[in-house]
Amino acid sequence: MRPFLDKVMPEAWRAAGAFSTAIREAALQRGLSAQEVEFIKLRASQINACAYCIDLHAREARKVGIAQQKLDLLPAWRETGLFDDRQRAVLAVAEAVTSLPTTEESNADLFGARSVLGEEAFVAAEWVAVTINAFNRISILSEHPVRPRDADGKIVR
Repeated sequence: MRPFLDKVMPEAWRAAGAFSTAIREAALQRGLSAQEVEFIKLRASQINACAYCIDLHAREARKVGIAQQKLDLLPAWRETGLFDDRQRAVLAVAEAVTSLPTTEESNADLFGARSVLGEEAFVAAEWVAVTINAFNRISILSEHPVRPRDADGKIVR
């Protein structure tokens, strides 16, 4: 079992948490909605296969009102018409930032996302994606466990 990065260096964990909070607040001030922020966090976590963050952000996504059907279809968002232009834009940002280096295709996606979101919300989306990618790595390296939950989201003992 690997050491939990957050437990061995709690001061670094607190700094990371403060950074994440600042990025989320700045993103909301620059025009991203709470739903768009959670779409970015959940999609990046899926790509990175971070089970802990997928579990956390799926719950957070439901709390901010994202429909279960959209959560179920998130890995195939490009194949359905259920996502609006802004949601598609933030999902494209999440994928491009998570799957570096950029390619011609991801650069085209980023260009399109910027035209939909505008510069400030676009940059905010990139920062949210950068931040969740850091947290994915912390949780994956720490092997943070996913605990069983009941239908209400409460941990089952």
